[in-house]
Amino acid sequence: MDVVAAQENTAGSDTSAFPEPCSRVPVEHADFIRQVLDRVGDKWTLMVVANLYGGLMRYSDLQRSIPGISQRMLSRTLAQLHQDGLVTRTAYAEVPPRVEYALTPLGASLNHIVASLIEWAAEHHDEIRQHRENSGAPGKR
Repeated sequence: MDVVAAQENTAGSDTSAFPEPCSRVPVEHADFIRQVLDRVGDKWTLMVVANLYGGLMRYSDLQRSIPGISQRMLSRTLAQLHQDGLVTRTAYAEVPPRVEYALTPLGASLNHIVASLIEWAAEHHDEIRQHRENSGAPGKR
């Protein structure tokens, strides 16, 4: 799509600050969209969504299923996903307390994207590791 056609499709919104494919994003929405991308692109969000796609999970089971996540990061990630309407949180008045999490339909709609990213990372981790080692750049290996 050329720039003129992109501008016509946005019904008068100024999108000239963005290259394709972002040219369809009105400038006045750009900050919020970056915030959403930051949230859903976070490594812990990806792992939580992938694990919850299998169905309802208790907090402790979710934490065990995500290697390396701290209680603080899991709690923070779940709270943010709940705030954005991607996850439901159900607390039961029991002793000991029981809390269960599940994806909302909006959260579940991310699964094909999340699964694709995780699969891509798994398929290419050796190649990326080799590039990192060859570049001599510091970073996690």
